[in-house]
Parts: sequence; structure tokens; C-alpha cells
Amino acid sequence: MKLLIVAAGQGSRLREKGESKPLIELLGTPLIERVITNAVKGGVDDIYVVTGYRGTKVRAFLDRLAERDNLKITHIINEEWQRPNGLSVYAAKDVIEGDFILTMCDHLFDPEILRALAATEHEPDTVTLCVDYNIHNPLIDLEDVTRVKCTPRGIEQIGKVIRDYNAFDTGIFYCTPAMFEALEQSAREGDESISGAMNVLGHQGRARTFDIEGRLWLDVDDPMAFGKAVVLVNEGKL
Repeated sequence: MKLLIVAAGQGSRLREKGESKPLIELLGTPLIERVITNAVKGGVDDIYVVTGYRGTKVRAFLDRLAERDNLKITHIINEEWQRPNGLSVYAAKDVIEGDFILTMCDHLFDPEILRALAATEHEPDTVTLCVDYNIHNPLIDLEDVTRVKCTPRGIEQIGKVIRDYNAFDTGIFYCTPAMFEALEQSAREGDESISGAMNVLGHQGRARTFDIEGRLWLDVDDPMAFGKAVVLVNEGKL
């Protein structure tokens, strides 16, 4: 199972913890290593990582990790890492073949989410977003989380500022090559984000959802979330 990890951004809100967000240590282990470890537990065996900001240092760490743990890690470089995250995903267009799971370098998750996602049958030319229907989840930062309006068929709308929503975006996707087509169209329309691509797919009836059914996940993108992650990892929950 292929996994694409976006690790290109600057991560300015966690700057007090370290200069390179993927390499910030959480109880002695870099965030990106925790993501990879959970992904491997979830069945991933072919890893692609998009780097950008301070990418040389991140790639050197990943090379050491790959050698130490006998992992297959392919590097992809996004020279335009300052721009929205959709460009990091699009950088993989000519590198990764077939379907793949997409996630972020700062999203910790229960490996069972990936196992269940991979075991589900996915329609061709669609993209599936793992969603959390617990919109009262105390772990979630309501000021920053991406919100999703889901219908029985899929996604009606996605974005950080939408008012009508019934789920949260967990940052985990099952992608077919349709993701790259949607990124191209969304960019032409002026939105270079992953959410922009998902809105394109939603309007086309090709954006699906997958209920994580209460399994744990956490976007570790600021000091408060980092503190929550420390507690959860200490308790053996993430």
C-alpha cells in the first residue's frame, strides 16, 4: 500500500518547538517518524514524502530512518513550498502510480484507520476523505480544523470557514489519480489547496467519505495540540 506524506511547509505555529516541523520531537521521536511508524502498522509498505522547507535536513533524516528500519521511502521535492498544500500533492503526479493514501507529517492517527480504509472497496475516479463525525471532539481546535458538510453520497462542501458542517477533515485520504485532475482544475480556478480539489470533486459527485468511527487522530500544528499529543502518546493511545 502506497502512502504520500506532505512534509513541505514551514510549520510556523510550532516554531518554538523546533525549526523543522517534521523533525520536531514528541517524547524523543520526530513527528514524521511517528506518522511513518503508525502508517507501517496500518499496512503501508511504500512511502513517498514531499519535502520543501529545510528539506535537505528532513531528507537526510528519512534516509537514515529508511536504512535503520528497512523502509522504502521515495523523496519528492516541492520547490514552491510557500504556496498552498495542493502543490505538494501535485508534485507527486509523475512519481507515484495508481491509488495511494495521502496524509500530513503532523497528523497522528490510529493505524486501524488505514487498515479499515484500505480494506474498503473504492470506486474508480473518486477520492475518499476520512472524516470524524464527532464535531464535539475535545481534541479538535475549532478555530483551525477543516470542516466538512457530508451527504449520504459524499462531500457537499469542505473548508475552514463553512458554517454548515457535520464532520471534520482528518487529513487522511484514499486517492485515485482523480486527485491530480482535481488539483489541476482547482488551481485553474484560483485555489491551490487540497480542500479546493475536494470541492471540485464534490461538485462532480466524485468525493466520498469514510467514517473513522471514533478512532483517534490529532493534527499537531500548534503548542496546545502538541501538549495534547504528549498526553495521548504517554497514555499509549497514539
